[in-house]
Amino acid sequence: MKMLKRRDGFEGEKLISLPESVWKNAIKANPVLGQLYVTHIGYFPKAAFHYRERKSGCADNILIYCLRGKGWYKIRDRHFTVQANEFILIPATKEPMRYGADGDDPWTIYWCHFSGKDMDTFNKSFGVGLYDGPHPIVFNEKGLQLWDTMYQNLEMGYSKENLYNTNLCLYHFVATFLFPEKHLNDKKQETKNMVHEAILYMRKELGTRLTIEEMAAMHNLSASHFSSLFRKSTGMSPMDYFIHLKLQKACLLLYTDDIKIKHIAQALGYDDPYYFSRLFKKYQGISPDQYRVLRRKET
Repeated sequence: MKMLKRRDGFEGEKLISLPESVWKNAIKANPVLGQLYVTHIGYFPKAAFHYRERKSGCADNILIYCLRGKGWYKIRDRHFTVQANEFILIPATKEPMRYGADGDDPWTIYWCHFSGKDMDTFNKSFGVGLYDGPHPIVFNEKGLQLWDTMYQNLEMGYSKENLYNTNLCLYHFVATFLFPEKHLNDKKQETKNMVHEAILYMRKELGTRLTIEEMAAMHNLSASHFSSLFRKSTGMSPMDYFIHLKLQKACLLLYTDDIKIKHIAQALGYDDPYYFSRLFKKYQGISPDQYRVLRRKET
C-alpha cells in the first residue's frame, strides 16, 4: 500500500505564500526591505502524513517550531528527529532535503521561510549551520505573538504598510529563536535556569538511580511542582528526560566502544542488563545489539 503523503491541507491550518513579484516591487520601492523578508508562512496543527521533499534544496532559510508531537528531517544522509519544544533553522542550500511528521505522533508546527540579499553572510554571522540539528527552546510565547502579527498583516493584503510591518516583525521573530533567553520574563527565566541546572545534574549522575524527590529538594520544591515546571519547559517528565539522557549515552557507547551490553547497563545504573535491553528497545525501537550493528554498518 502506498504511504499517504501531504504537503498541506490540514484541518485548521494557516498558510500564506507571497508571490515573488510582491517583494520585488516592494524592494524596488524601498531597498532596505531586501535585507530580510518573509516568503512563506504557515501553521500546521497535528499534521498527519505531512511530508515535503526538496530535491534541489531551498533558496530560503526554513524555520520550523515544533509545539507538540514529533517530526523529522533529512539532509543528504543526515537524519534528525524533532520533538516538542524544539525548533530547526535550516539555512538556504542546494542540498537535497526531506522533512515530515512522525507517523504515530504527528507534529504541530509554526513555520516561516525567509530570504534576503545575502543569506550566506546572514547565516555565517549568526552561526546557522546546515547540520546543526534541532534546538531545544522554552515555550516561545513572544515568537508566537510575532508570528501571529506577521500572519495577520499579510492576511489583510500586501499594502506597503503591511509589508513594512511584517518585515520589521520578522527580525524580532527570528531573534526570539536565536537568542531565546533575551525574550523570557523573569519568572520564565527562573524556571529555565532551574531546569537547566537539573539537566546538568542529571548528566553528572547518569550512573545513579536519581529520584524526582532528590531533584525537587535541590530547588526547595515539592516533587509534583518540580515535575510540572520541568514538563512545561521540556515537554517531558523529569524521569523520562533522565532516561533519555541515559539512553543517549548508551547509544554513544554502543557506537564508539566494544564494551559489553551488561557493562554499559551497569555504567548507567542498571544492575539488570535484561531490563536495560528492554528499556532501550522500548525507547529506540531496536535492541542494543541491533543498534550497534546498524550504526556500524552506516559508517
